[in-house]
Amino acid sequence: MHYEGNIIRPPSEANSIILQISVGCSHNKCTFCGTYTGERFRIKPDSIIMEDIAFASKYCKRQRRVFLCDGDALIIPQKRLLSIVTEIEKQLPWVTRIGVYANAKSLRMKTPEELAELKTHKVGIAYMGLETGDDVTLKTIQKGSTSEHFIQMGKKAKTAGLKLSITVLLGIAGRDRSLIHARETGRVLSSIDPDYIGALSLMLIPGTRLHDDFENGKFILIKPDEMLKELREMIAHTHLSKGLFHANHASNYLPIRARLPRDKEKTLALIDKALSGNIALKPEYLRAL
Repeated sequence: MHYEGNIIRPPSEANSIILQISVGCSHNKCTFCGTYTGERFRIKPDSIIMEDIAFASKYCKRQRRVFLCDGDALIIPQKRLLSIVTEIEKQLPWVTRIGVYANAKSLRMKTPEELAELKTHKVGIAYMGLETGDDVTLKTIQKGSTSEHFIQMGKKAKTAGLKLSITVLLGIAGRDRSLIHARETGRVLSSIDPDYIGALSLMLIPGTRLHDDFENGKFILIKPDEMLKELREMIAHTHLSKGLFHANHASNYLPIRARLPRDKEKTLALIDKALSGNIALKPEYLRAL
């Protein structure tokens, strides 16, 4: 396989064939992210992509899923993206699902019909980084979209038949807007009604603008108990028809896996126990990305 730069994938794609069809992120402006710093977004040559698919056809016969990376592979023009997924179908017929990162920009650039067409070629899930539903925080961290636009694009993906997994960041709003961020994120998640939600706890990355703000005293990183209060408020304000809410990432202080709405009250009670000191939190040295 030909890999370039930093390769990231969702935790749920750990056992997937990781096929890098683009390098970097088409947005690459988020203040908290240092993954693609200095990396110019580009689509990899078709010859390299096809060579990697051929490699997978020989040596990756045990994996049943493919994940297309890097940061925003869905932004690749439809005709070219279709040729890639069609080749995956042809050479890897045992693959049952193709996953891809998506942001609001790339979803806007795809028509509902194009998304549905990708669905017919085994593209089954899109992973979208919302981070927060608070418009003030979205602007501060330079996500390049509004909460309403995220709602529209999330619903667009769902209507096309794609499963949708949304990532949110605990602590991203700092201390002053912590609970506002929690409630507004719950509002946006409820409006989209995704299949999966992954809540990560903010870990500041040296070299990012948000880390600089922290060093200069412009951003306050909330403490573990404040993270839990934020998580509790977010879950309390999230109303799903049938979705999984995960907060069991390596960065989280309290592992949570809840089916909403069924497990909501039980999960809130668990967080309350942790806040009262009856459940130990993950120590800092075990929090790692």
